[in-house]
Amino acid sequence: MKISIKAAAKINLLLDLTAILENGYHSIYTVMQSVGIFDTVTVETNESGKISLTCSDKEMPLNNKNTAWKAAELFFDYVKKPVSGVNIHIEKVIPSQAGMAGGSADAAAVIKALDILFETSLTDDDLFRIGEKVGADVPFCIAGGTRLCLNKGEVMAKLPDFPECYIVVAKPDQGVSTKEAYNNFDSSDWIRHPDNEGFLFAATQQNFDVMCKKAANVFEQVVEVSDRVKIKAIMRNNNAKFAMMTGSGAAVFGVFEKQNDAKACYNELAKTYSDIFITEPTKKALFIEE
Repeated sequence: MKISIKAAAKINLLLDLTAILENGYHSIYTVMQSVGIFDTVTVETNESGKISLTCSDKEMPLNNKNTAWKAAELFFDYVKKPVSGVNIHIEKVIPSQAGMAGGSADAAAVIKALDILFETSLTDDDLFRIGEKVGADVPFCIAGGTRLCLNKGEVMAKLPDFPECYIVVAKPDQGVSTKEAYNNFDSSDWIRHPDNEGFLFAATQQNFDVMCKKAANVFEQVVEVSDRVKIKAIMRNNNAKFAMMTGSGAAVFGVFEKQNDAKACYNELAKTYSDIFITEPTKKALFIEE
């Protein structure tokens, strides 16, 4: 049996770090949004009794260091079944080290695919619990849409859908180490925190203009990304409602009300950058292909 799932990338419309937890993790306050940039994950059962992994990106590890592999191991552990033979293939589109949760999206797709293939009928909470063990962003990458995510990211609340708009994403050649980004935050003497409550209230009221004014990412204060200022300037010059980095970087996105503005921005950025996308918000994260 075989199943293919398109797994959506995410952007952070708001991202703040509010505390360090006892376990050493940072407590985050973020609003995540699924966008229509997809990896395609295909999972097929076999008789080998082993997990195997292939990927279109030759730089990806093909062992238990890969989040998709980890997701498969943790799925079988959670449902208390011996590891069955499965082959996982990932067609990568979401750029790595971009702050767009590409690895988490792949893991989310594997968990969902295995639940379907092995007819385990897990609840969403079950899927989230497995995902949380893989990585902090995986529960969101299972749920998708527009959500407030707290603590490590596993505490989620659904928000009204982000208004229809057009999103241009550009990633410079530079990647960003998430660990290094958090270390930079911890060593910073002073951080200007976003108006989290103001953004959240605007989101609940579907006040697009106020959301755009209050969107912010604290990592922009501590992570140096080449060309970020240049990319944001091009986005603003093409009438972006706002432009900022997603996650700990390095991708930058701009939100546009008009498709023509988004296309003009895309065309200008495409002259310089190869990792460039024009997309829209999605209301879920995982799409099963027929």
